[in-house]
Formats: sequence, structure tokens, C-alpha cells
Amino acid sequence: MTSVSQKIKFKKKSTNFYSDLSGLTNTILTPEVIKRADTIGKLKFAIYSGLFLTAYFLLFFIKGNGMILCVNYTAIGFIGILLAFNGGHDSVHNTFSKNKKLDALIFYLVFNLQGVNARLWRKRHIASHHIFPNVDGCDADIDDNPFLRLSKAHKLKRVHKYQHLYAPVIYCLYTLHWIFIKDFAYLNKKQLANLKNFNFSKLFVLELVFLKVGYITYMVIIPLAFTNFAISDILLAFLVMHFTISIFLVLTLVISHLCQETVFPTVDSNGILPYDYYEHQLAVSLDFHPTSTFANWIFGGFNSHSAHHLFPKLPPTLYTKITPAIKAMALAHNLPYNETGIPQAIYSHLRYLKALGNPEQLKPSNL
Repeated sequence: MTSVSQKIKFKKKSTNFYSDLSGLTNTILTPEVIKRADTIGKLKFAIYSGLFLTAYFLLFFIKGNGMILCVNYTAIGFIGILLAFNGGHDSVHNTFSKNKKLDALIFYLVFNLQGVNARLWRKRHIASHHIFPNVDGCDADIDDNPFLRLSKAHKLKRVHKYQHLYAPVIYCLYTLHWIFIKDFAYLNKKQLANLKNFNFSKLFVLELVFLKVGYITYMVIIPLAFTNFAISDILLAFLVMHFTISIFLVLTLVISHLCQETVFPTVDSNGILPYDYYEHQLAVSLDFHPTSTFANWIFGGFNSHSAHHLFPKLPPTLYTKITPAIKAMALAHNLPYNETGIPQAIYSHLRYLKALGNPEQLKPSNL
């Protein structure tokens, strides 16, 4: 396992991949293309915001039908995830608008409305995952999982032999675990992956608790008070919502990095990774339907993950335009570019989990 005390560095640039790619994308991204993409991004956010508010408002007009209640709750949760994909995530990278204060407000509201703490997620996403994706000991998304073996450097337990079978069940509990356990667990951490010296003020702790209470209030208490449903009906619908959105959210996230096609680079004796920064981002990412406009409207650019890691400061609505250039430039420089469909990506992820539970099945490229 990579030592967190070891200074990790990327290999010095060995190709002109990124400079050539940047030159090519600059010719593609004309002012007109950028302006249209910016308009589409704001339109997506407005539509999903309107749908989210509408779905929540309709909750109070359901009369006595538990199945419809579950469907309505699931719609609220699903649209909330799409709102996070298509607005909240843009804002954390300051690509939604030119106003950083507006981006910060949108990010804060959207993520906390889903019940997860926005500040904590931003810290792990920007300061850990985006710097060292798929690097053991440096990527919080790999290191912070007590249930699954996501890296060959992690201790192999007997139960991991079956993790590809039980993982979907764990994935169904993901958002509930994140909201009610993981966010609070951070308060007792001093270090996670490459993130060190965690220190949370009493004010932050109070804010975290207040936001969690607010989430329970608007998702459970208010519907209970202003509908004719019993607490058991409300809680059942709430759980069904989380089971459904959890599997959708997790599969979207894990197939973009944790698959057999991607690599998990390790450092040499001098702490140097085998790729330069940009080659690394390309090698560890998997795209699924990256040039599809429809997929971009749903996944907000998570499906064009190579573009996102190479150009995190560009609005995701531009990813469909630049992905062909990334693919062509990777081929020209003899670099890996990973792309597949969603079913194939999910299958690949499960195969990767199986291989980590049965190390003799690991591909050399994953080592």
C-alpha cells in the first residue's frame, strides 16, 4: 500500500499528448460552441430544479395509495441525483457560472438537499480523487470502503471472494450509509487517503447536525404532517427511494474508474507514478456513451469521464464535443483510451470485484 507519508509525484511529461490535445480542443470550442453549451447547462439545471420542486409538491396530493407514494418519493430522489449530476457537480468545479459565489451556493444547496454534506464531499472530491484517481493511499474513493476490496493493496479477507455477489446489495444502501453514517464518521477521522489533519470546528458539527435534521424534516416529518399517510408508509417510501437511487448513483460512479479496462498505477521506489498527470487521468478513466447528447443530459458528463478529468474546468455540456478529439489524440500518441457501453461497464466492474477477491484472476494491466 502506498504510504501516505511518502511524497507521490507524477512522471515528468514524456509526450505532447496534452499540449496537442489542448490545441485541437481550442479549435473545436469556438465562442459560439461555448455559449451554446453554457445555455444548455443552465437549461438543464432549470429543468431539473423545476422537476424536483414539482415532484416534491405533488407528494401532498397523493391520497392513500402507498404504491404511488413510493413512486413519487423515488421520483424526488432520482431527480435530485440528476440535479446533482447536472448542476451541483458543475458548481463544485466552478463551471456552472462565472460567479464563484453563485456556484458555491448552488453546490451547497443541491448536495445538502440530497442529505449529504456538501463541504465534506467537496474536500474528498477535489483535494483527493481528482488529483490521484485510482492511486491506492491517495484516492479517498478507493480507500474509504470498509465493505469491499477496491485495491489490490488492501487486505484480502475471506469474504472478499464473494464481493462481486454481495456488492449490489451493499450498493442499495449507499446513500443511507453516506447520509447517516459516513458523514458523521468523518468527524472522528484525522486522516483519509492523502487528506491529512482533519479538524472540524464545533460550528461545523452543529451545521452538519442541523442539515441532517433539515433533511429528515422536509423528507419525512413534513410529508407525515401534511398527508394522510402513516409513518410506516412514509418510511417505506423513503427507503424504497434510497434503495433505488443508491444503485443508480453507485453504478454511475464506479464504472467510470473501477473496471477491468482501467489501470491502478503504483509508484516506484522513488514515489514516482508511471504516467504524467494527463496520461494518468486518461488511463484510469472509463467512458460510456461519451458523445451521446441524451447520456450527457442524464449523467451530466460522468459518462465522458476522460474529458472530465482532463478538462475539469470546462462545462460538462462541452464533453460530447471534445471526446472525439481525446480519442483521436490518445490513438496518435499510443495512449490508452477506455470506452464501452453501460451494461458492459457494469459487467466489467463486477468482474473486477471478483478478481480482487480472487487475486489470481487479476489482469496484469490492473496491477
